[in-house]
This record gives sequence, C-alpha cells and structure tokens, in this order.
Amino acid sequence: MGDFTVLIISSIFINNIILAQYLGACPFVGTSKKMETAVGMAGAVVFVLTMAGMITWIINTYFLVQLNIEFLRTIAFIMVIASLVQFVEMFLKKSIPALYAGLGIFLPLITTNCAVMGVCLLNVQDELTFLQAIITSAAYAVGFGVALVLFAGVRERINLGRVPSPLRDTSIGLVTAGMLAMAFIGFRGMV
Repeated sequence: MGDFTVLIISSIFINNIILAQYLGACPFVGTSKKMETAVGMAGAVVFVLTMAGMITWIINTYFLVQLNIEFLRTIAFIMVIASLVQFVEMFLKKSIPALYAGLGIFLPLITTNCAVMGVCLLNVQDELTFLQAIITSAAYAVGFGVALVLFAGVRERINLGRVPSPLRDTSIGLVTAGMLAMAFIGFRGMV
C-alpha cells in the first residue's frame, strides 16, 4: 500500500505531467481562461488518460511484445487515444453541449496531447505492472487536472486586476504557469 501512495504522490505533485515534465501545454494554456472549461477539460483528461493507460498497457504487454512488433507502439497507442477522445467528444456533444462548445478545438486536441501519449509511454518504459499503470495513469491525470484548475483560478483572478498590455492574456498565463511550476518544485523533497 505504501508503494502505491508514493506512486500517487509522485505522479500528482513531484513529477506533475504539466508543471514538472511540461507535457500537454496546449490544452493547459488554451482551456484555463475559465474555471468551468478547465474543470471540464480536467475531467475529460482524467477519463482518457486512465483508460488509455489501461488499454495501452494491455496492448503492449499481450500483443506488441508477444508478437515482437514493439515498433508499432506509437501507432497503436495513438489509435487507442484517438478512439477514446472520439468517445468523450460524442458523449459531451450529446450530454453536456455547453461544455462541448466551451472546450471547442481543445477537446479533439486531447488526441495529440503529448501528456496522454507521454504517460502511456512512461508506463511501458518504467515496466509497471497493470495495477501500477492504472494508478500512475490516473494520478498523472489528476495532477494535470489539479494544475489546470489551479492555473484557471489564478488566471481568473489576474484578469480582474490591471495587467500591463504587453503581458495580457497568454503572456501573463505563461509567466503564471512558470511560477506555478516553481511552486511544485517544492514537492521534490517529499518523497
């Protein structure tokens, strides 16, 4: 149980996929202007990343490695991720049209989100067990969501103040993301 706790804390805070490894910057910066959109994107990434971590581990372990065709890993993983994103997109379009409209182009961009692909490849590279891969994928996704929601909250507060014109919008967002990343570096000494 202790190993899983370390794995979770490490994935969420210490090796945060966006703030420590800087993967997934497009949806991070693009959907963090409003809290509702950030929460919706965080939920979509949690679902896609957790499911992709599970499915890609199974495909890699029982098909690619067994058939000695590991060179097809990237293509297989992209197909899994794209399928999951299509599922999420159809679900949101039918069930929550306002969120679907709010996410706009950033929802299909989860398919090319390097954070999702990065976590799937890290699971394989680190030779995790199936349970470890699920926990790590979910924890990385939660870490992405925590960073995204924190960032959205800070950006909403910043937009209420007076920001010099050269630093408005994306510029102040990137400066804020850098400060948030430095704050997360403080977690490195925890584990």
